[in-house]
This record gives sequence, structure tokens and C-alpha cells, in this order.
Amino acid sequence: MRRAPSMLLASTMLTLIAAPAIAQEAAPPAQGDTAQAGGLGDIIVTARKRQETAQDVPVAVTAITAEQIVTRDVTSVEKITAIAPQFSVGRDSNGSGAQLTLRGIGSSSTSIGIEQSVAVVVDGAYYGQGRVIQEGFFDLARVEVLKGPQALFFGKNATAGVISITTADPTAAPEFMIKGGYEFKSEQYRVEGYASMPLTDTLGFRVAARYTKMDGGYYRNIADDITYTELDAATGALTSHTATPAARKAPGEEEFLARATLKWEPVDRLTVSLKGSVDVSKVNNSSWNYVAFRCGNGDSSQLNGYPCERDFVTHQNNMPADIAANYPYAKSDGSLYNKYRSASGTLNVTYDADLLQLSSVTNYQWNNNRWTCACDFQSGGSENGIGPTWATENSSWKAFSQELRALTQFDGPFNMMVGVLYQKTKRDFDQFVLTGGVSNSAAPEGYEYVTSAKDSFTKGETMAVFGQLTYRILPDLELAGGVRYTDETKNSFFTQPYNNPLLTGVFRDQDDPDGLGEVVARQHFRNWSPEATLTWKPTADLMVYGAYKTAYKSGGFSNGGINSKLSTDPTADLTFDPEKAEGFEIGFKSTLLSNQLRFNVTAFNYKYSNLQVDFFNSPIFAFQTLTADARTKGIEVEWQFAPNGIPGFDIHGSINYDKARYTDFPLAPCYAGQTPAEGCNLAGNARQDLGGAPLSVAPRWTGNLGINYEVSVGTSNKLGFNVDSRYSASYLASGFGNPLSRQDKFLTIDAGVRFGAEDDNWQLAVIGKNLTNQFYVSGVVDGPSTGSGTGTPGGIKADQLGFGTLPRTVMVEVTKRF
Repeated sequence: MRRAPSMLLASTMLTLIAAPAIAQEAAPPAQGDTAQAGGLGDIIVTARKRQETAQDVPVAVTAITAEQIVTRDVTSVEKITAIAPQFSVGRDSNGSGAQLTLRGIGSSSTSIGIEQSVAVVVDGAYYGQGRVIQEGFFDLARVEVLKGPQALFFGKNATAGVISITTADPTAAPEFMIKGGYEFKSEQYRVEGYASMPLTDTLGFRVAARYTKMDGGYYRNIADDITYTELDAATGALTSHTATPAARKAPGEEEFLARATLKWEPVDRLTVSLKGSVDVSKVNNSSWNYVAFRCGNGDSSQLNGYPCERDFVTHQNNMPADIAANYPYAKSDGSLYNKYRSASGTLNVTYDADLLQLSSVTNYQWNNNRWTCACDFQSGGSENGIGPTWATENSSWKAFSQELRALTQFDGPFNMMVGVLYQKTKRDFDQFVLTGGVSNSAAPEGYEYVTSAKDSFTKGETMAVFGQLTYRILPDLELAGGVRYTDETKNSFFTQPYNNPLLTGVFRDQDDPDGLGEVVARQHFRNWSPEATLTWKPTADLMVYGAYKTAYKSGGFSNGGINSKLSTDPTADLTFDPEKAEGFEIGFKSTLLSNQLRFNVTAFNYKYSNLQVDFFNSPIFAFQTLTADARTKGIEVEWQFAPNGIPGFDIHGSINYDKARYTDFPLAPCYAGQTPAEGCNLAGNARQDLGGAPLSVAPRWTGNLGINYEVSVGTSNKLGFNVDSRYSASYLASGFGNPLSRQDKFLTIDAGVRFGAEDDNWQLAVIGKNLTNQFYVSGVVDGPSTGSGTGTPGGIKADQLGFGTLPRTVMVEVTKRF
């Protein structure tokens, strides 16, 4: 704990080194009252589904303005982490596609059926799927990071928090913008723009689009050719195949995004907004950021003999072209890829009468994800005699939701909000796995090289009713209490329609004689989630609040799991229980020194029951979704100082302490290769007690510090810069206590310089991110087919494959407005 404050001090010094000199040189001379300008501006948020300032809402919220979004290049969910240091995103190639973690609470990435504990909400509509991180975000009005359980105001419950994203609306006057950029590390070109205009006195229109293309990438793939021998189950013949290296520079992304908005305001009381968007993105490797950063048996990978190192380097190979030519969803040349497509439409209607506000949010969303991955993530075969593993997947998700809400606006002490939510969803899932160097020339057409195929779906239906009553006890004291009732059903099906005969001892197929080949699950969940908040505001610049909160996330079904022959209850393996949160937080928000200093403190303590944890048993290729009890508690301090007399200057930061631990996980699975001396000694040496152990990606200390300064230059131009640092203490990336998964403490620095017209007619900007070029991981899996002897004194730990972050990037941007 002594090291954390010292690192934060170092962060402070690094951030401030350049600031005084530049500020002193760039500051304009005092001219009467002009020198007294500056101070803090209000930040508007909608954390309670009504417009309030961030300082007035009794919720721990980090609000990111449209200006900050542009200045810091916040173009994806992942890039929010640089501004909200307690938020972490681990990008996964398969499963749910992501591990979103806030205050140490997150959802495992290896199960596509787990909805995220940190929900993403776009324009009032709930997006709970981890693959939302594939979406690019642009042309935004604001982003809000709401910390802790959120039960009432954002669609379905979110047990850890909400990332609320609001896109830009049409403007009252015509506006046109075009922006071009180039990022040097990935050799990425970016072009984006928007057109916004009124079509009539009451109807506005906005269209925005962005196209990006990488000629390079962030990671280097230094794999060699791999030649392995394949055994034909039908004839016993042996055939050699060669797997060439995957793309040398990854991800080589190409993406197109577009959004159109119509906003109609026929009368002052009625606002109707319709937004439609599409997203198409392709990368040259679905697992491009997987790095073997620590090895279980020393310094070399157990799969391929390559060194394990903490760097932006991978070792992955394409599927052999002669196999890929007739393999489901593979490219004909066998090259790795990920193609993501999505479309959505959201209709927001608000009618604001004198005493009652009525609102409606209607949303339809669809996405499809297809990929081929080197699914041992560090292609193997030469060291251990096991052939490499590849897989292809085609999965789709669609959801329709309708939310209605009524909010009273009485002058008296009582007001209330009531609402209802309906959602209908469906996930379709197909996956084809090739592993172990086996084939079957007698298999049905297209399945000759398939080791195991999966076919699954889940249909869901949710009905929720929620309400809140507020009572102003005194002019400066308010009590609010509410509850959400949720009724949710999920009907699921899973089967493995084909397994290679040589592996029927590992995988069950649909015709398995024990009757367990097809898994059908009908799940029904019900829950009441109450909450109460007491808010005291003795002055306009000071607020104190205390809150009791609960939240709920339903159980579900792991569509991408495995029905292993070694399992005695596949239904239990593939289904999991609801996750619940309950606890308290108290907060203090203040605006001091004549609107120059914003200083906020939050303390929290939440317990989680049935925290959903997915476990991959790498030696036998089996998944289990387990549940555990946990607790997260800590304190957050954030501030912003914008002195009068120095317009355009502010310094901001935060220091956060969080202790996130399992409180009850008595029969947790052992990590691969764990020995009895290391605690793997329960229930026949297959389990360990993780009570008191830290959660995955849960650093004790985090913090950030930054400065921003913008000053007039001459009579018509301005110069601005920002420097922002982020600190994280060390943490375990594994959720199962594997000491090899430890990520050391790190410090990253972002910076930007911009010069342009005073009226923003044009601008030239240079934006640098992770300038310290820190490699760190935000999640981890055990390397498939690595690790052995679990529960024995001679256990060898599995290689740790981490979800690496982006390296140092520098982008040049030119913006022109008309």
C-alpha cells in the first residue's frame, strides 16, 4: 500500500512537468474582466432519466463531455478506461467477446451466454452483450459512467454499473464537419464527418459516418510455419498439413459506421427522436491481442517453444488452406478473420406536460459475428505433439425492447416515477472446432475436418415493472425509494451434432446413448430489487447522500459451452444462477472557491451473491459457469480545479481504493497445474477454497491526473493541449488465484496538442495514447492444452494468455467545419 501513493505522486509529477511553462507562455495578457473568466462549467447528466448536473445527482458518476470525447479520442468502449480508471475492458476473441469490470466486479468473457455486469446503454436502450465492444462509437454528445448497482433507471438491471452513451442530435442551424486522421503505429487512415440541419421549423436531420482502414496493426505476429500430422479416423491414413503464419501485423481493421437521426418537435411539449445505425468491421485475426505473457514451465510456451514475454507480440497460424477450402465459415485460403455486422434503431418519445412527463424508448438491435480463430491462441504442434486448434463461429443476436415511463412534476413534496419494460431476445449460435490433428473421410459433407460441432440457441423474454417515490421532507432534505420487479424466462437448446469418432470419449454428440447428447433448459427467474436514497443539500454548492441499493442480473445458458463426456450433469454445466448485489454507499459532492473547485468523495460497500464466473478447464476442454459470493468496498476521491483568471485551464484527477474479494467460494475449481501445497486439495484434489482471494482485474489502488489548457493565439486562433495519466496497482488477471496471471502495476500517459480557429472552423490535432508504451492485460485464460498434473505434487501450471491492451499510438487529425 505504500507504493501506491508514491506511484500516484510520480503520475502527478509527470503530468505537471510541462504545464507551468506552457501555461505561462500561452496565457493572454489581462484585459479587465477577461482575466477573471474561467471557473467550472456545469456537466449535464441523465443518470436518473432527467436532466441534472453531475453535482446534483446522488449517484457516483464520471461524466465525459462531447469536448473531452473529441480531445481524448474516445471512439470505443475500451477507450473510456483511460478516463474512468476503475473501469477495465478485456477484449476476448470468442465467448462473450469482452470482460467489462468496474470496481472489481465483472463478467467472465469465456461464456457468450453471460450478460455483462457492467451494462452498456445507448440512447436509453440496453445493450448487455459483451460483443458491444465491437461497436465503434462516434459523433457523441456525452458518456456517463455510473458506478455501483443500478436497478431503476436503465432497462434491465446492472449489478456493477452502467456505461451510458448519448449520441449527438440535429442542430438548430446547419452544420457540416469533415475530419481526416492518420495513426502511425497501426498505419490507420480515418475519415469521418456529419451533416446536421433543420429540414423544417420543427424537424431536424443529422447524418454521420466514419470509415477507417489499417494498412498495419498494433501487434506483431512472429509465428513460423507449422507442419503437423493428421490421422483419418475412417482409414487410419496419415496426412501432413502446413499452417502458415497469420497476418504479420494485426488487427488490420477496416470499419464503416453510419448513423442517421430525425428529431421532430411539433410543439414545445413533444419531442420525437428516431436514430438508426449500421456498423461493419473486419479484422485479420479474431484473437489478435492474445499474448503468452507468462509460461507455466519456465520461459517457453508448452505449445510451441516460443518465449513467453510481456510485449505486443503473438504467435498464431492460419488454418491450412487445403482444409479451409471445405470448412464451414472458414475463408478459402484459411486466413484468420473476424467480421462483425450490426444494425439498430431507437425511437425516443417524450411528452412534457405541466405536471406529468411521459417517455417511451423503443429499440431493435441485431448483430452477427463470424470468425476463424487459432483457438489455442498461440499455435502449437511442434513441442507437445498435439495438432493446433482452430475454430469457426457464426452467431447472431437480436432483441426488441419497449420501455414506457411516467414522471410526475408536482410542486408539492411528493413526486413519483412508474414504468414498465418488455424485451424479447434470441441468440443463435453455431461453432465448428478442429483440434488434435484428426479427420474423418467418412464424415458428412463439410465435416471431414471438424472435430466437434456445436448448435445452440436461447430465446428470452423479460417483463419488468419499476417505480420510485420521492418525498421532500425539508426544503434541503429528500428521501427517494423505489423497486423493480423482474420476471424473465429463457428457453435454450444445445447439441453437438457431430464429433469425430476418435474423440467421442471426450465430446458427447446428439445421439449419445446415455440420453444426455441434447441439452434443453427452461429457466424462469423472478426478483424484487429495492433501493432508497436520502439526499441532503444544505447549500446550492454542497450535497451529501446515502443510498441503499440492490440489483439483479438473471441467470442463463452458456451457448458456447462443451458437453463433455467427463461431465455427469451437462445441464448444470451449461446453466447458471442469477447474480444479485446489495449494499450501501455514501457520497459528498461540493463546488468550492467560488465555482473554481469541484471535490467529491464516495464510500461504498456491496456484497454480491452468485457472482457469475465461467471456468475453462484447459486440459479437457470443458467449460463450467459457476457462482460465488463476493464483496467490493472502498473509497473514491475525485476533483477538478479551474481557477478564475486563467480561462481554459483545469486540472483534474482521482484516487480510488477498492478491495474486491471472494467471501464464499469453498469449492472453486483449481487452476490448471495447481498443486496440493498451493491449495488444490479439496473434493478429490479438484477444488480449492478461494474465500478471501481477490477477484479478477481488481487492483487495490487506481487513479488518474490530468491537465487541460486552451488559450487564444492572435485575434482568431487558439492553441490547446492536454496531458492525462492513469495509474493502476497490480492485480491478478485470473479469477481463480493463479499467481502467474499477476499484472504488475503500471502508469500510462496520454497527451494531445491542437491548434485551430477560435470559432472551431478548422483544427489540426496530434493525439498520443499510452505514450509510456505500457503492456498490460485486462483478462486472461489458461492456454489450451497446457498445464498438467492438477491436484498432484508434480503439477505444471498452464501458460497464461492475456488480453493485451493497445501499445503507444500517435494520431494526426485535421478537422474542417462549414
